[in-house]
Amino acid sequence: MRYCPDCAGPISRVVPGGDNRIRDYCPQCDRVFYQNPRNVVGTLPVADDGRVLLCKRGIEPRLGKWTLPAGFMENGESTHAGAARETMEEAGARIILEGESLYTLFNLPQINQVYLFFRARIGEMNLGFSAETLEVKLFTEAEIPWREIAFPVVKITLEHYFRDAPKHHFPARMFDITREGRQIDCRLVSESD
Repeated sequence: MRYCPDCAGPISRVVPGGDNRIRDYCPQCDRVFYQNPRNVVGTLPVADDGRVLLCKRGIEPRLGKWTLPAGFMENGESTHAGAARETMEEAGARIILEGESLYTLFNLPQINQVYLFFRARIGEMNLGFSAETLEVKLFTEAEIPWREIAFPVVKITLEHYFRDAPKHHFPARMFDITREGRQIDCRLVSESD
């Protein structure tokens, strides 16, 4: 940030009292601008026959690659509501969240993002989707275009789901991901079924 969005004055960089990080600061407005991680919420939508719903991206990054429906949370929105909204917008599907549905949580501190994916059952499909999506399709594990998956967090979520599904045991997991997309840590968050 170079200029204040309120008064257009030049921004300084300071460590505010009681803080331990350098922050953008407008001395004219006496305002500190905090930048915090962005939350991305999405679902792992599954049809009654076990197939998983994926979306082909219609926008960058990763235009033309396959992903789970997900996007940035909006202010005033819960994680569950955001995940359901993103699934409707990107996949044209209404979903029903499954039990304690948090399934995977990814920390990506190098890009200031946290991803949360919730297990969901598809309630209704083919309701129309946004221009952010080129195509929506249901896949069995064998049909998934693994080399065309858009993001490491999606691939890791799908791999764990297909390992967990035969056992009908879906523990929530938390991962730390490197800049290169490698998983460096995995911790169980819960033992939900």
